Amino acid sequence: MAKQTVGYVRLEWTCPSCGAKNPGPQKTCSGCGAAQPADVKFEQAAQEEIITEEAELSRAMAGPDVHCPYCGARNPAGTKNCTQCSGDLSEGTARASGEVVGAHHAGPAPDVPCPTCGTLNPATALKCSKCGSSMAQPKAMTAQPVPASPVSRGPLKYVMAAVAVLLLLIAGACCVLSTRTSDVTANVQSASWTRSIAVEALMPAKHQGWRDQIPSGATVGACRQEVRSVQDNPAPNSQKVCGTPYTVDKGSGYGEVVQECKYQVYDDQCDYTVPEWQMVDTASLSGNDLNPRWPAPTLGDGQRAGERKETYQIVFDNDGKKYTYNPGNAAEFAKFPVGSRWTLKVNAFGVSDVQPAR
Repeated sequence: MAKQTVGYVRLEWTCPSCGAKNPGPQKTCSGCGAAQPADVKFEQAAQEEIITEEAELSRAMAGPDVHCPYCGARNPAGTKNCTQCSGDLSEGTARASGEVVGAHHAGPAPDVPCPTCGTLNPATALKCSKCGSSMAQPKAMTAQPVPASPVSRGPLKYVMAAVAVLLLLIAGACCVLSTRTSDVTANVQSASWTRSIAVEALMPAKHQGWRDQIPSGATVGACRQEVRSVQDNPAPNSQKVCGTPYTVDKGSGYGEVVQECKYQVYDDQCDYTVPEWQMVDTASLSGNDLNPRWPAPTLGDGQRAGERKETYQIVFDNDGKKYTYNPGNAAEFAKFPVGSRWTLKVNAFGVSDVQPAR
């Protein structure tokens, strides 16, 4: 996806010495005068306003601040010598940047209570309008995950183990049943066959496809614009779709509001019909001899013989117990005249093999 800049906003930081809430670009604490520490974390403002003033916008776009390696003072990106001690900043350390601080707070935020006296203040307030205390909210303690006790974890663990064991038992049983065979001597009691030929005719078939892929000679019906592809760059007949804007720490007390966009390219998706060979009838022939024959379908104008299918079945008898076997083709089927004697390999799923009885 392509990233698009919506604008730049001011972040905030909380003084670790006195707890005062300060604008991100401000280098010293408004509560106690302490310098902004190098490792202070910039936070998202409750209500973010896009910067429009040109000079401040240039500062916001400049990049992360650089901390002087001699006195630790914070300097704007691009500064050659420290603004406090004049030291060379070529060896200075740039603040970390690029962290996503949250979804962009575009609309007005509701009033928030002062953490000290409870008075409601605008969400953008840095100090309480009544008691003057910092409006920095106390950090919520991160809840530590509570390890599941053996009692709560046990039932699920045992159920999973039982399911796994059951699946293994079923697989093992199938393997054993398929390989455990017994020999049965039986006579062919009957033989049967069925052969069929599909009768086809050219008939209109309905399809959908992109206009440029519709085969020639097709009858085109209704078309509609649908998304054919998605890409990062604009294209003819495309529509830009963007995700929720979010704010990224620039390392300077400012945040860049960005959103990820993509372009949905539209094209004509059309209904069309083309003549295709389709089955309209079936000619079938069955018999109980060893001489299977194909039926002779009656074809009308514009019809043709289509797919051929054949099935064969042999029924064996062993003292009243019946066994069924399906030969794969006519040549194999012809080997089973009624009354012939065979040795069957039988397992739990049926007859797996047949051999002439000795």
